[in-house]
Amino acid sequence: MWLSRIVKRCARGALLAAAGASLAACGSSGSGAPHAAPTPPPVTVVSVEPQRIPLTRSFTGRLSAYREANVLARVSGVLLKRLYEEGAKVKAGQPLFEIDPAPYRAALDAALAALAQAKANAANAHVTAQRDRELISSHLVSLSQLDTDEAAERSTAAAVKQAEANVETARINLGYTNVTSPIAGIAGEQQVTEGALVGQGTPTLLTTVDQIDPIYVNFNEPATQIEEFSGLEQTGRVTAASGSDAMVQLTLPDGTPYSLPGRLDFRAATVDPSTGTAAMRGIIPNPAHDLLPGMFVDLSLTVAIANHAFLVPQSALQRDAKGPYVLTVGSDSKVALKRIHTEGALGTDWIVWSGLSAGDRVIVSGIQSAHPGTKVAALEQPAPRTKSAEATRAAPHAGTVSGPGASAVADR
Repeated sequence: MWLSRIVKRCARGALLAAAGASLAACGSSGSGAPHAAPTPPPVTVVSVEPQRIPLTRSFTGRLSAYREANVLARVSGVLLKRLYEEGAKVKAGQPLFEIDPAPYRAALDAALAALAQAKANAANAHVTAQRDRELISSHLVSLSQLDTDEAAERSTAAAVKQAEANVETARINLGYTNVTSPIAGIAGEQQVTEGALVGQGTPTLLTTVDQIDPIYVNFNEPATQIEEFSGLEQTGRVTAASGSDAMVQLTLPDGTPYSLPGRLDFRAATVDPSTGTAAMRGIIPNPAHDLLPGMFVDLSLTVAIANHAFLVPQSALQRDAKGPYVLTVGSDSKVALKRIHTEGALGTDWIVWSGLSAGDRVIVSGIQSAHPGTKVAALEQPAPRTKSAEATRAAPHAGTVSGPGASAVADR
């Protein structure tokens, strides 16, 4: 009996102790300090400023030689030999072919002999006419005889000039038997073999010479794009690129960027009505002859300079059904949503036409935790900037604007 009483008392004490502990816990939770406010989520921002930014458009073009010359046989005769290596570099005036010179050397000798005969006749006529002029005062010769002899003097002098011209013609024809390159460049394939009769009736094509350093790239600009940038220029939003600012950057057929930028060399003043495009041409340095005439290449052309635009990292730009937008952080650390209009990309950054103001802090990371109207803890990082013109020419691939022709104007 006494043992059962002890067990019951112990159990009753344990229950009372547990109840007291529960009440103490409830009392401490109700009388303690209030909860701390939640910590604002961290985000990374960049401060954007308006800049002058190059705007480019993409085209497909075809390369052509800077100069191309046909090497022709300008006199008739038998082709004796080729004096150059096909596909090799040649200089202007370098001999390329030899045509049989024997007939033309003989013709030159005959012309020289005719010139000597004409000079002898002229000398005799001059002596006769001079004697008549001395004797006319003494009436030993008649005026009629004097007139006849002076006419012969003039005729023989003219015959000398005619003979001299014949000699020059014969000398030129003899020189044409040594066919030279009209320009410096790369000599092409021989078109006529040795032993063939060339130059009969019409000049015969012997080979071609192409100058490919520098080299041209020909492409077409849509008329709609011309109108678009003309309108933007009239509003003052852009300045048309000209001179060294109108840079041309090539991409080779294998996708490799070409290391040397060029410049715009020609823009047609009219639009082809059959295609709706205007012809354009760039000139590209080609010292290593990596570019060859006839190749198709992709290229980007700097067509204008945006006078007041912003560079925004691509990670900052978001899109919804209404279009592109970015999240910014105000001076009160609250997030705000701003709608923007974009114009292509410069490297890894978007070009923003409008929707931003100078000094706006744009969120570039931590966007998932940022919502309009909420507070965030902003950490600043350097803003993207365009390179100087000199730096762009030195490293043309770092910061090339992309845009597929007139369709590159996005979300306007």
